[in-house]
Amino acid sequence: MRISDFKVERWLNPRCNGVPHNLGSSCVNALTVKEFAELTGQKSEDLLNSIENLDLHYGDFQGLFRLKKAISKLYKNINPELILTSHGGTGANTMVMSAFAEPGKNVVVITPNYQQHYAFPKSIGVEVRELRMTKEDGWLPDLTRLKMLVDKNTCMITMANPCNPTGTYCGESILREIVRIADSVGAYILCDEIYRGLDNFYMPSIVDLYDKGICTSSMSKVFSMAGTRVGWVVTNRREDYEVLENWRSYNTICEGVFDEMIAAICLENKDKILERSRNIVNENRKIVNEWMKVQPHLKIYGDSHSSISFVNYDYDISSKEFGEKAYEAGILVCHGECFEEEKGFRLGYGWDKPEALKNSLEAFGNFLKTLSD
Repeated sequence: MRISDFKVERWLNPRCNGVPHNLGSSCVNALTVKEFAELTGQKSEDLLNSIENLDLHYGDFQGLFRLKKAISKLYKNINPELILTSHGGTGANTMVMSAFAEPGKNVVVITPNYQQHYAFPKSIGVEVRELRMTKEDGWLPDLTRLKMLVDKNTCMITMANPCNPTGTYCGESILREIVRIADSVGAYILCDEIYRGLDNFYMPSIVDLYDKGICTSSMSKVFSMAGTRVGWVVTNRREDYEVLENWRSYNTICEGVFDEMIAAICLENKDKILERSRNIVNENRKIVNEWMKVQPHLKIYGDSHSSISFVNYDYDISSKEFGEKAYEAGILVCHGECFEEEKGFRLGYGWDKPEALKNSLEAFGNFLKTLSD
């Protein structure tokens, strides 16, 4: 099997450490173990005692039930027994696409999106049909065009909601229309919901609305624990769960016992964790919006419900060259080519120190002036 270079990972991973101004990260600022313990009310000695008494044999083969029960509370009326844990959100997406994206059939991918959603099915011989969202539409899908792309050979519609890289969110009315289109041909919907949860109100999930809706997520973004590498898949149907469980035996078997325990404690205290994340992102988004007011060559289309926004520019320069020049100036952003989207870049603002964000945006503004000279 041959697969395309993973552009966003190839770009960010070698550059994210040591750069003076990292505006490329899409996670809400990571918790330290000490911060995690304080925020969740764990006494250090109790946490250490729990770790000391862990059995280092295989973990639970379907996922730690304590964790699955906590994950189920992120949704409405979800049976914890129909949740599978995975190695991060990427592991969850791979598991679902391996199970239900069939060679000889087609997958409709709503883009821009995380590259995995279109590169992986293509690599296993599935026809990929792309529904490209546009800035003019506020980075929301054109449902008339979506209906035209779907046919009797469509096995799956896949999307990220909120979107990566734009942060825009398809609310319940749009999701219900996507469900109606998928249901007309019996297709699954894979919804990568890794950025879901930063709004102050309940954000409907695809599993709330469709029996063949499957959602994936992880501890990485809004829960600030990417290092645990804990993700999950949620489904409504026992038969789909059993297919996924079989695939999990091929690519995961089980998750780490330390990781699942920490993730369970985190999600049992999700309100405190999400309050922290929302406070960070809401304050920082205001800082970004104020900075944007004095950047005549930049524009954000649509409203972000995430820790990222996609920023378009009008400079006469490719997105990759833009990213390279910015990096040479000490500023890391995720250039648009990583998402097949020119004349723009993804901006991350999940920092926990607003003054540091302001300083980095000031440095970025100084770099932008050099493009106008």
